[in-house]
Amino acid sequence: MSILPIIKAPDPLLRVKSKNILEIGDSEIKLLNDMLDTMYAAPGVGLSAIQVGVPQRMIVVDTSRGNKISNLKMINPEIIWESEEIQLNDEGCLSFPEQFVEVMRSKEIKVKYIDENKKTKLSNFSDFQAVIIQHEIDHLDGNLLIDKVSSIKKNIILRKMKKMKKNLA
Repeated sequence: MSILPIIKAPDPLLRVKSKNILEIGDSEIKLLNDMLDTMYAAPGVGLSAIQVGVPQRMIVVDTSRGNKISNLKMINPEIIWESEEIQLNDEGCLSFPEQFVEVMRSKEIKVKYIDENKKTKLSNFSDFQAVIIQHEIDHLDGNLLIDKVSSIKKNIILRKMKKMKKNLA
């Protein structure tokens, strides 16, 4: 397993819409495992392939906050149902370190995806799991956390990210 570099905003690659995976082979499974290791090392609770520079529809999620038993690896995830009931959450993102914004998301979702064993699954998620999965699927569609806030807050966050990048260079 490898720890991969996580792309940070305002990198334009984060806006790329990821492509469906047509064939699942050893390289896709290895990427999922590397993504999981990268997510844990960051540390985070979710990561999309685009955040490590791969524009493919793959995400990893762990809502156990450190206990590796409850991780999910999803290929071609697709939300097929969202509840009308919503929840307000304070969300962060590995591509926006140290930045948090309040986001409204569906409280429950139903997701169709392929697991690491190449089995198609249909699963219901609620609360924290639903939030993370919606956040990561947003990444696959080129949508970012800052798209959920006012233009003023968005500009403040982007300025902070540019300054952070400049200081690291």
